[in-house]
Amino acid sequence: MKKIKLEIKALSPLAISRQKPGGSVSECEDYIPGSVIRGAVAGAILKQSNQQFSDLSQNGGDFQALFLGDNPVIFQNAYPNICKIEGDDFIFHEYVKVLPSTALSSKTKEGFKPENNGVFDTLIDRFCTDCYGLAYEPNCPTDGGRIDSPSITFYSELNDEYYKLSAQKRLLTRVGINRKRATSEEEILYSIQVLEESEFKGKNPKPISYISSIVLPDSISDELSTSLLEFMQRNSLNLRLGGSTSRGLGKVEISSDDVKIKSNIGNLIEERIKSFTEKLYQRWDKWSIFSSNNQEISKQRSYFTLDLQADAILNEKWQRTTVISKDMLIEFTNIEDDSLELEASYSSYDYRSGWNSAWGLMKDVQLVTNKGAVYLFSTEHPDKWYEALAKLELEGVGERTCEGFGQVEVCNPFHLVMREEAV
Repeated sequence: MKKIKLEIKALSPLAISRQKPGGSVSECEDYIPGSVIRGAVAGAILKQSNQQFSDLSQNGGDFQALFLGDNPVIFQNAYPNICKIEGDDFIFHEYVKVLPSTALSSKTKEGFKPENNGVFDTLIDRFCTDCYGLAYEPNCPTDGGRIDSPSITFYSELNDEYYKLSAQKRLLTRVGINRKRATSEEEILYSIQVLEESEFKGKNPKPISYISSIVLPDSISDELSTSLLEFMQRNSLNLRLGGSTSRGLGKVEISSDDVKIKSNIGNLIEERIKSFTEKLYQRWDKWSIFSSNNQEISKQRSYFTLDLQADAILNEKWQRTTVISKDMLIEFTNIEDDSLELEASYSSYDYRSGWNSAWGLMKDVQLVTNKGAVYLFSTEHPDKWYEALAKLELEGVGERTCEGFGQVEVCNPFHLVMREEAV
């Protein structure tokens, strides 16, 4: 597989709207979905197809290979990667992750240290206490107060410091136009919620930046991959993202660069799984002193998590679901393992729709599992899973992965942040 890294700088407000079923209010996403990037790139390629890509009239040509084939190119979501630090300086991060739903923070002063009381993860401790039959009700490690899920969606780590990443929003008020007179229409006033195009600090505005990736499967030839990269670089200022582009919104600058996928990615997955399993064994031994139950955990099993880094559309036996079962995971990876077990799951759901510009129609309303969902699995044969899980991180799970849905991470390191080590 090959990967193209994208950095998207907003040069004007972005109207990345989401329509709730049955409602008339259009809300703005706090990130750029992969489907928006995919649609913009596909539209630009169709307009310029005779300049670089092969004839589209012959079975779709290069366009079909990139967007309509059995293994299309995957456009991952673009998440904000800028945050403010001391003074007038800004810092851009190399990666952005979604905080697991098992993370908790102070209810009165939530957020990462040192400004706030810190954030910690509860997955391992919840698993241990549930197995021992104990109640797990932690309090804030700093002031002993109540805790709750923090309002942190995206985060990054740099030099052992954790940063909350987010994009600001605002409302743009507009007036309706009478098409006959070409003047403002009375009693027609509306507002559009948009993502800010700049982060202000002092007198110098800094553009908001988002990072994403385009994952090209092995079925895409090197020549076609190079052509796509050159197309992205040549059209860095020509693409428009989101709605209301005719009103001056959606202007961006996209920087793209070829990234080599590490050949030892399976080894990295192995290290994460071993670190997670070792931490779970340590916490199991600590919790044993509070229980009269002499239950022992099998040291022959290895534990790993799947953490959703994007909303996922999951389907099992023709029915929508919010849980990745062991049968589904076996189907995703084509690995036969009778010892695989789903130990715990933490997920929630929402609905998503959208607009298909090619058809000029609304997309079907989909039940999605929210990003941040966590699934804990165990197996007696971890060696079978390293390479398969590494591939799963690149391809994603569920339906419409080519639009950014179903992106996952195996054993998010934040699960190792215990309550007494809140960051």
